[in-house]
Amino acid sequence: MPNRIIKALYIDDDAALGRLVQRILGRRGYQVDHVTTAEAGLVRLADGDIDVVILDHDLGTTSGLTVLEGLRAREQAPPVVYVTASTELSIAVQALKAGAVDYVVKAIGDDFEVLLVAALEQAVERARLMRAKEEAELEVRQAKDRAEMLLAEVNHRVANSLALVGSLVRMQAGAVKEPGAKAALAETQARITAIANLHRSLYTSTDVQQVDLAAYLDTLVGELGNSITASGRTPIVKLDAEPVSIKTDRAVSVGMIATELVTNALKYAYPVGEGEVRVSVSRTPSNQIMLSVADDGVGWTGDGTAKGSGLGAKIIAAMSKSLGSTLEYRSQPIGTLASITFDEKLG
Repeated sequence: MPNRIIKALYIDDDAALGRLVQRILGRRGYQVDHVTTAEAGLVRLADGDIDVVILDHDLGTTSGLTVLEGLRAREQAPPVVYVTASTELSIAVQALKAGAVDYVVKAIGDDFEVLLVAALEQAVERARLMRAKEEAELEVRQAKDRAEMLLAEVNHRVANSLALVGSLVRMQAGAVKEPGAKAALAETQARITAIANLHRSLYTSTDVQQVDLAAYLDTLVGELGNSITASGRTPIVKLDAEPVSIKTDRAVSVGMIATELVTNALKYAYPVGEGEVRVSVSRTPSNQIMLSVADDGVGWTGDGTAKGSGLGAKIIAAMSKSLGSTLEYRSQPIGTLASITFDEKLG
């Protein structure tokens, strides 16, 4: 017997059998409403609060299949147990295909009662489990949406905070007279911008676990160029990047490496005058990702003592290690070409 009153709707044009089913199920804790036509059944179902439907196949001028067809278009329709006096299997198959969850053959005696009650209990329990599953899935989706919204808000605030820090560093650089200190602050500001741009990419993206590397580097390279231009120089920084998505933490490393290499090229490749710096991202034949920065300047092969404080080289080495790679300098007729090659997911 059900633990609570189950409301059932019995649709059958046989009034006597309807009263019998009401008595049978009433003893087992069911509340049964009986209607004799398909139209009346659909009207009663529209009122709601029905847990399960007992639907007779032969409704005089129509069949129970018509009711099943009408229920198919309704959201959260109650489960239907199909009953028929015919033993033809084809009727049961049609009913099940049309949406019934079970069927029972009408018979005189206790067998019909036992089979009907068993079918009803299974239908109600199945519907309960389906509702519980849908509710759980809805809660998971809502929790995921809330988490993504909060994470986007965090990235938004971090990006804004880093942008503010970068602005303060830039203002400090403008107030400093000593060229070395001014350059050091400018490099610091560029590093802060690289991380801020990543967080900005994350809060505007629908996927916080992956970063569009081409879009990220495009913003990064543009701001690096603008930063150098603000200092009175007019560099040319070009980006050629294939569509590549990588994990967020790996994008941080790639962005920092790109920032250091571009900054070094702009500082040291062209001691006199201006020149071009080219940043590229591509896939190798072995499906790895290659980041390269090239210039047409004085040239550097990685041998000997590097110019500057060496902090940039340490940052590049640390970030390359996190990617499972090392920086390589490739020989070319003119200028410098530095690159790293790494796996998309490993490292």
